[in-house]
Amino acid sequence: MFNVKGSIVALVTPMEQDGNISWQSLFDLIDWHVDSGTSAIVSVGTTGESATLDVAEHIQVIEQSVNHSAGRIPIIAGTGANSTKEATYLTSSAKEAGASAALLVTPYYNRPTQKGLKEHYSEIASEVDIPQILYNVPTRTACDLLPETVADLSKIENIVGIKEASPDPERLSQLKNKIHDESFFLYSGDDVTSCKFLNGGGHGIISVTANVVPEKISKICELALSGLAKEAHQADSKITNLHDALFIETSPIPVKWVLNRLGRIPPGIRLPLTILDEEYVPKIELILNKLGLTN
Repeated sequence: MFNVKGSIVALVTPMEQDGNISWQSLFDLIDWHVDSGTSAIVSVGTTGESATLDVAEHIQVIEQSVNHSAGRIPIIAGTGANSTKEATYLTSSAKEAGASAALLVTPYYNRPTQKGLKEHYSEIASEVDIPQILYNVPTRTACDLLPETVADLSKIENIVGIKEASPDPERLSQLKNKIHDESFFLYSGDDVTSCKFLNGGGHGIISVTANVVPEKISKICELALSGLAKEAHQADSKITNLHDALFIETSPIPVKWVLNRLGRIPPGIRLPLTILDEEYVPKIELILNKLGLTN
């Protein structure tokens, strides 16, 4: 039974300078998150550069992550695609690899209707018996999965939650008003507003910032989920500048630069993404220094 709350890291896919996947760095990151109290790992989501990995690599990263985690932490596989057929294939492959769940971003670029979205997710759920989490991020996909559609999809047994990254500040309350199944998980997909989301009744964060300060994000989630809203807000306010910095350019550009700066991964990133512009380096260096992450 899938039951994950708290800090879920949207893990980067470490790469060497030439763009090849750095497997040892990936394994080291997984170990670090296990030790840091992270609740689960999203493998090959947007932050994991799913858009620049080919299908074989995509599946291999999931397989290697599941194998290395060895049951110590749930692996949620990013398996979304703008083709229902491809998304079904990736989701089936994730199940075969032993992933705990799949995270499926809304089909991007082709802008399906709400009817199309409902049929897309319904078909994948019927074809692959694995817990599935919807992912709505309209600023990236030009497609908005509306609360009414989410409510309909929540009635499907193996659709267990949603990662919500809509810019609409009322979206969480709208989802809660439409969905009456208390076992349906509501995850924030936006670090900047995630503490407010948790304090408003969300169940967790699928976080970019957790790549850098996993223990802090785990603690914020722990406080919020324990009803200590003020304390959670205070803890989150100390890393507000870091949240902002990690989106100063298109993610995962900044977070991969930071992890390389901290010695955790090599500098590789794949085109069309590029390394962080030198213009932003002093600002991020200052933030890291104030948080005690660098000398």
